[in-house]
Amino acid sequence: METSDKRQIPTQLRKVLAVDAYLTDEFVKLTEKILPLKQLKVHYKLLEISCHGIPWLAVSLVLIWILNIEALYQMQVNLLIGLIFDIILVAVLKAITRRRRPTADDAQFAIGPDKYSFPSGHASRAAFIVYFFFHLWPISLLYIPPLLAWSFSVCMSRLLMRRHHILDVLVGILLGIFEGLFIGYIYLEQETCISLISWITDEKVYGAEV
Repeated sequence: METSDKRQIPTQLRKVLAVDAYLTDEFVKLTEKILPLKQLKVHYKLLEISCHGIPWLAVSLVLIWILNIEALYQMQVNLLIGLIFDIILVAVLKAITRRRRPTADDAQFAIGPDKYSFPSGHASRAAFIVYFFFHLWPISLLYIPPLLAWSFSVCMSRLLMRRHHILDVLVGILLGIFEGLFIGYIYLEQETCISLISWITDEKVYGAEV
């Protein structure tokens, strides 16, 4: 991807990235003419926080501890594994590709792979969460529209905040679906999840093999 210093980018890939950057810029400019972008920046930031990896990990762990509902252990453990897998996979891909973000306004605050844009971790996480609650732990139809609206809004906000290019977001979505398929393949059974939580918390959970 786009990079620094001594890395040489193949000509065809350079052209693809240039087209992607141009289309992203034109899309954002067009959208800014339609939407009151300045008024929505607070909402974009809230969307960014709502799909950040650290809060999702923290909340998942806290809910396992606080709720302590055995019927939810399987969902909670598999979701947590998927979130960790997503963070690792995105970090590795960003470190390899090292594509710069569309704007470097907050680059000074970025640490490690987070200063790179490809792929979008927010898009992959949103897509994974949607896939998880659609196929692996199906939720009520009542919650599907808000979940889809949230996921779509997160992906769009990454573009409108100029944090990612279109290709970053599209690949992020595909990556999230892949993560969902992978977690579905290794999906842990209820008994395994109970035993795992029992081992982590060092407490005996009813139904766990100790």
